[in-house]
Amino acid sequence: MRSSVVAIVGRPNVGKSTIFNRLVGERISIVEDIPGVTRDRIYAEAEWLNTTFRLIDTGGIEIGDEPLLIQMREQAEVAIREADVIVFLANGREGITAADEEVAKILYKSNKPVVLAVNKVDNPEMREQIYEFYALGFGEPHPISGTHGLGLGDLLDSVVNLFPERENEPVDEDVIHFSLIGRPNVGKSSLVNAILNEERVIVSDIAGTTRDAIDTNFSKDGRDYVIIDTAGMRKRGKIYETTEKYSILRALKAIERSDVVLTLIDAETGIIEQDKKIAGYAHEAGKAVVIVVNKWDTIKQHDQAIKEFEDNVRAHFQFLDYAPIVYLSAATKKRIHTLLPKVVQASENHTKRVETNVLNDVIMDSLAINPAPTKHGKKLKVLYATQVAVKPPTFVVFVNDPELMHFSYERFLENQIREAFGFEGTPIKIYARKRS
Repeated sequence: MRSSVVAIVGRPNVGKSTIFNRLVGERISIVEDIPGVTRDRIYAEAEWLNTTFRLIDTGGIEIGDEPLLIQMREQAEVAIREADVIVFLANGREGITAADEEVAKILYKSNKPVVLAVNKVDNPEMREQIYEFYALGFGEPHPISGTHGLGLGDLLDSVVNLFPERENEPVDEDVIHFSLIGRPNVGKSSLVNAILNEERVIVSDIAGTTRDAIDTNFSKDGRDYVIIDTAGMRKRGKIYETTEKYSILRALKAIERSDVVLTLIDAETGIIEQDKKIAGYAHEAGKAVVIVVNKWDTIKQHDQAIKEFEDNVRAHFQFLDYAPIVYLSAATKKRIHTLLPKVVQASENHTKRVETNVLNDVIMDSLAINPAPTKHGKKLKVLYATQVAVKPPTFVVFVNDPELMHFSYERFLENQIREAFGFEGTPIKIYARKRS
């Protein structure tokens, strides 16, 4: 079930980014900091009253030298197309402006639910100034203050109440859904065509040709797949078209629907920081991952070529140490046959379950090899463990005191579980819990 999307829309200088940062940074952020993974702040995973959604900030779009009205319209229209609910933000200190009325006209045509918020209402005396905003035609305005965090709870209550009802999409467990992510021009569309062995997707040398996700069903060697091609993700500061700023959001939607994510790297240009950011999205989502090094035919081949490149990949992608690496050329189809077996393996491991008694045998053996640590004179006691979920495989380890479980010992247990049961291609999660 995909998350709803909320866009903050309004004319410049009404406080869109302030509200975005306030919501994400202090009230509803569920974002984890993962070493080595940078983040583009135009969007955030968020939660309010046990409802998760994506928040996007049109204030984060770089704008050029076009007239103000054109810039504003571009920002609003792109965000509106992506969003399920719009937060229309105005400035309570300045009242309704002509620019606010232009935004309102765009929103009228969208047929999307709109919640009107009036920012910079910093004290009760200013509340009387919001009534003029009824004239915009979006019902009761919500007085808020991004600076002081006032009124945001009531605003979010109204937003969440407008989310469309989501029904779980029927999922055939025998069909493997996988997506391709990577920076523009890394060869995603060419790889789709190579896998399908026919020209199903337009291939171009122009970076950013693929704008939206494209689903294609196919079968190979008795297995059914759905392949999801996504728009290329550009580096921040290199985005010249407003619509491309949102290719990241579209890729996130594709990742959300995938069992396995193929993270593409260009062997010719090598690894850049943007590759790590893109791979981080799949890792954070808990998806199975296969790293695909494309354009391998452009590399001078020698006995140590793969080992040297793999050492480089592992050094840059330490958080994906579980992901297998496939070297191929989409253009020549060299080594293309090695890809799908790794996709299948990663998918199967993503759904693998371990019997509790077998798991605990491994845990007890691990304790014998490396006894639990002591902290402040108190020793960690590992009592037993059980698997509680798949996609990704998730384990709960019951202990005497979760505070005594150091991340390094948790990592040791993870390595022992991987050594015993495999799990190549999928992250696994371990949580320490106090036995009740």
